[in-house]
Amino acid sequence: MDGISFPFWLVVLVICFVLGLIILNHFLPMFLKHGLAPRGTFGWPLLGETLWFLNPHSSNSVGNFLLQHCSRYGKVFKSHLFFSPTIVSCDPELNYFILQNEGKLFQCSYPKPIHGILGQLSMLVAVGETHKRLRNAALSLVSITKSKPEFLHDIERIAIQILDSWKDKPQVIFCEEARKFTFNVIVKQVLGLTPEQPETTKILRDFLTFMRGLVSLPLYIPGTPYARAVKARSRISSTVKAIIEDRRRRRNNNNAEERNNSDFLEILMSVDTLSEDEKVSFVLDSLLGGYETTSVLMAMVVHFLGQSPTALQQLEIEHQKIRSMKQKNEKLNWEDYQRMDFTQNVINEALRYGNVVKFVHRKALKDVKFRDYLIPSGWKVLPVFTAVHLDPSLHANALQFHPWRWESQDQTCKKFTPFGGGSRCCPGSELAKVEVAFFLHHLVHNFRWRNEEEDQPVAYPYVEFPKGLVLNVEFCPDDVEKKHH
Repeated sequence: MDGISFPFWLVVLVICFVLGLIILNHFLPMFLKHGLAPRGTFGWPLLGETLWFLNPHSSNSVGNFLLQHCSRYGKVFKSHLFFSPTIVSCDPELNYFILQNEGKLFQCSYPKPIHGILGQLSMLVAVGETHKRLRNAALSLVSITKSKPEFLHDIERIAIQILDSWKDKPQVIFCEEARKFTFNVIVKQVLGLTPEQPETTKILRDFLTFMRGLVSLPLYIPGTPYARAVKARSRISSTVKAIIEDRRRRRNNNNAEERNNSDFLEILMSVDTLSEDEKVSFVLDSLLGGYETTSVLMAMVVHFLGQSPTALQQLEIEHQKIRSMKQKNEKLNWEDYQRMDFTQNVINEALRYGNVVKFVHRKALKDVKFRDYLIPSGWKVLPVFTAVHLDPSLHANALQFHPWRWESQDQTCKKFTPFGGGSRCCPGSELAKVEVAFFLHHLVHNFRWRNEEEDQPVAYPYVEFPKGLVLNVEFCPDDVEKKHH
């Protein structure tokens, strides 16, 4: 029997009909709501303006996309990004309004492929009661942990280990060193693992695969970075579950060492409000937040300090003063951290000027009226922090690294949201700052450094140093003391 054949004109008609539906679906939202939505353009069908929006640019600039759109349409405009009609906001008032109305008028809404990698129970993508339970657990764990001597000593010990390995090296790739530091800290803090244990190596290998897929083209085809990342997440989950089971077994056997354990996992296992899968997802979120974001922040701080001798000198003086109040090998404590005022200024300025986090994804749950325009129900909303942090009308000399601005400028306001805001403000932000501060204490006390070559942080939109931030380093532990006595 001959195969069924369709006339060529019918095939063309079907293709045209499908393309017409795609184009209509793309552009129709632009003309709804009687033009009350902000001005803007939707770009190409399907892709919209996504590729232009994601075009790499210096992280301490807003990039051509925002520059041109804000110039043409104002600080709030409509576009078509990540396959959805979108309101983009570079306005501090609207950004603050969005963050403060999480769960009421707006809801976290990352592109579907992100859910495939992070998992439906990830605190980053979860909504409603699930997110509330995960966040409450995170806040509780952070408040219990952050000032505990064991946690602070682990951070300092790992920082000293990393820096000791530099003593005979003329050059280091700092981004690699920062990631090594933050990963070792987070696996010790969350899972109680040391770098020497086989589980640590296994988790790191899978975690690096996971990270590469998180920022790749979301195609689930065997062999692609995205597909490998989804499988890597599954393997990490299995490893974490095995660690939890082993910990639980040893606790049931009245192991004295486990009874005295005080890491995140030990406390997390006692939380009755979370299911087993939610606990595993919580561990993965902790690894993600404590690894990449903190290491990028460290690189930003070291990069900007290398370009600001005056700021570096004041930082050295602050840390030398703290060191002079302690015995030779006495460890840092929470009171020492609270004395690091200028260090906090440096960290805040690196967060503002370097823009570790560029924007967040939200969706309007209903029609929202703001000023004289409408945010239509179902549209995505992108509050862009970069534009607010680099706005010269909000920050004097906005395009300069100037830590002294934080001596008088409010750190918790609409103009500065480096860790988000509202119910989705990063619960581990204080822990990240402690890690950076303790690492800086030993870095400035023992090393001088300079950039080997020009290597500016670039937003892809995630932030990275294309060459890894190569530093020429010199071990000179007595220089700071001699210079300031």
